[in-house]
Amino acid sequence: MKRNKQAELIREMTDKEVLNALYLTQFLLLSLSLIIGIFIFKDAADFYRLFQWSFADIVVLGGGAGLLVVIMDVYMMHKLPEKYYDDGGINERLFGGRSTAGIFWIACIVAVAEEIFFRGMIQTIFGFVPASILFAIIHVRYLSQWYLTVNVILLSFGIGWLFEWTGNLAVVIVMHFTIDFLLGLAIRRKQNKKNQ
Repeated sequence: MKRNKQAELIREMTDKEVLNALYLTQFLLLSLSLIIGIFIFKDAADFYRLFQWSFADIVVLGGGAGLLVVIMDVYMMHKLPEKYYDDGGINERLFGGRSTAGIFWIACIVAVAEEIFFRGMIQTIFGFVPASILFAIIHVRYLSQWYLTVNVILLSFGIGWLFEWTGNLAVVIVMHFTIDFLLGLAIRRKQNKKNQ
């Protein structure tokens, strides 16, 4: 019943309202990060130390891990019933009718805002497990579908572990971006095939 209400609410929203809701949540995460960062970092340079600009690490570890997740996810999308990936229609609304540049922009904003908040702030203060659990909880739309719940929890712990291992925020931002961008393109492609 709750799922039907969520799907109905999403259907009533315009594409612009869905996108604006996304932008608002990302703006709030960045604002919270700024506020928290003022208290936990001595200065901007202290925060900047979370970024290590090793091209090999960023591309190989971040991009490679993201690509691996996407390959596994696309494979599972072809093997599992469509209902296992039903998030109430939000992803289809976000990515379905967007240009490649639009999907790129959304993936950038989400990856930067969420990783700065969850890894740069929450994981830095409270550690790997609380940050990973909070990340999963925030993606509430996935928590009403058991497969998506498992998926987002594993992904959250995977990203958190990668940050724990590398200590490099740039690596996890690139991983997150790669996942969102490539899956956004896959969702758009699937939507276009349905509409033909």
